[in-house]
Amino acid sequence: MTGAAGVVALVLLWVGYLHRTRKITWLGRFADRVGGLVNMPGWVGLPILIFIGTILTAFLGFIWDVSLHIGDGRDEGPLANPAHYFILVGLFFLFTGGMAAVVLPLDEKPGPAAVRITRTWYAPVSGILIAGAGLYALIGFPLDDIWHRLFGQDVTLWGPTHLMLIGGAGLSLIAIALLWFEGSRNPVDPDHTNGPAIWWLRCFIFGGLIIGMSVFQVEFDFGVAQFSLLFQPLLIVIAATITLVAARSVLGPFSTIVVVLFAAAVRTLTAWLVSVPFEAPYNVFPFYLGAAVVVELLALLPLARRPILWGALAGLGIATVGLWLESLWVEAMFVDPWPTALWPELLLTCVPVGIAGGVVGALLGIVLRGEKLPRPPIRRGIMVASVLIVSAAVANGLMVTVPENATATVTLTEAEPVPGGRMVDADIRLSPDDLVSGDPEWVQILAWQGGADTQTPGRGLIVDQLERVGEGHYRSTTPVPAHGTWKTVLRVHDGRTLTALPIFMPADPGIGATEVAAPAEFTRPFVAEITVLQRERNFDHPDWLFAAASLVVLVCSLILIWALSWGAARINERYPTTPPAATPEPTSTP
Repeated sequence: MTGAAGVVALVLLWVGYLHRTRKITWLGRFADRVGGLVNMPGWVGLPILIFIGTILTAFLGFIWDVSLHIGDGRDEGPLANPAHYFILVGLFFLFTGGMAAVVLPLDEKPGPAAVRITRTWYAPVSGILIAGAGLYALIGFPLDDIWHRLFGQDVTLWGPTHLMLIGGAGLSLIAIALLWFEGSRNPVDPDHTNGPAIWWLRCFIFGGLIIGMSVFQVEFDFGVAQFSLLFQPLLIVIAATITLVAARSVLGPFSTIVVVLFAAAVRTLTAWLVSVPFEAPYNVFPFYLGAAVVVELLALLPLARRPILWGALAGLGIATVGLWLESLWVEAMFVDPWPTALWPELLLTCVPVGIAGGVVGALLGIVLRGEKLPRPPIRRGIMVASVLIVSAAVANGLMVTVPENATATVTLTEAEPVPGGRMVDADIRLSPDDLVSGDPEWVQILAWQGGADTQTPGRGLIVDQLERVGEGHYRSTTPVPAHGTWKTVLRVHDGRTLTALPIFMPADPGIGATEVAAPAEFTRPFVAEITVLQRERNFDHPDWLFAAASLVVLVCSLILIWALSWGAARINERYPTTPPAATPEPTSTP
């Protein structure tokens, strides 16, 4: 794969060299023709065209990859998973799209914010940011291979290097929004008036952004979250506040409704492709419609004339009323609804994050409206405070406990078998009896990695929310597998308690693991859930090594956030600002 990518890269570099030395003209003419469709320079039009195709390809590959891991388990190798090719191609050309914006400008300086590369070569700062986000994501692939060699395969979306892959692609949408702004300030025909189609396209950019910022939630979308349920509303608030506040302040009335409906349409199509033609486990997604309604209503207030304060208020509204409305969707569509007992900590965690996200969204909106940002010390303070608030919320969510001397006695009765193996019903008694409160996040049996195809129950994934018979006494509501490659696990999440025990685990010679059988009756201790769900992971390493490796990923992530903030501030400082509007109205409405 490295060789193939190297050959393609050399070809692209050669084309770029010929263009820069004016030995070919077709690339510039084609880019200008594409840019002319939206009255923008070629260094905007062609990169956006490349980006649209590549980001959709990468996203489809990403959802398919997650579903295959859930249905089939770990990969036999980095190229054994067909979804990886979609991701690799998508991310490679994401980087290529950014580099196209860098290479294309020849005779003109691409805007006052352009970065000087040589004496006569200037690159748009947004193009550099797109390329940087793509490079950040691509670096995740070799780092992921190194990570697996050091620590084993972490079959979770939230592996540090996995977050690099999806984070770079997701945050690249901010750079695309900045590129569009730069293009709008450098029109091909200054006298041309944009029609409604441009407004819709800008809404779709924000729709892409909310999809990109929602990728961190995908384990919840499939019903196999390996971390506290508190993270789901927290991540919804982060995505909704930044995206919807910025969209409403830039595009005006009803824009947030279009944004969330476009995102839902893309997610629905992707879920259908993965579950029907590809025959993998299905997934659902957050809707954000309640948050959009909250933002639209709050935008009617006079406070909308003061974007920072209005952003804070909108963030507060999303983190309270918006989340309550979203919880109705979650209860109807998701495997794990939010219990009543979760709400006090949910609000304590999400309200400050929502306010911070709303303010960050307001800052992004100010940049994209061409108005003047607050003074550097203020805006830098806001960004640093926001990162610290989110970091504190994440750290709080990671604080879980494993009960000591807690066990479960499991009695299995034979159910009707399926082609390929044994199915059982389970009667479970916890010890101590009061291990679980009356309103836990979940007490469930998770059976996964049984084979992602239509002949397998659940296409390799079954989640059974257990029925409570009495204190400490539960039973299954549907038969669960105890055969083949299935990994069947009893899971308990109650407040900060997050624990599990195996019901059935197959032998796995690849990692030296023996079978955990499922006899008719057994008693087993509860253990840290990560040791059961991430069975392939290697815990035999120094603590400092894992901490150091995680720190490297964290530093790379902070560099990307800093770069996007720097680029937005540079664009705001270098382009002429427009006077603040009385209300967040769009320059062109449909």
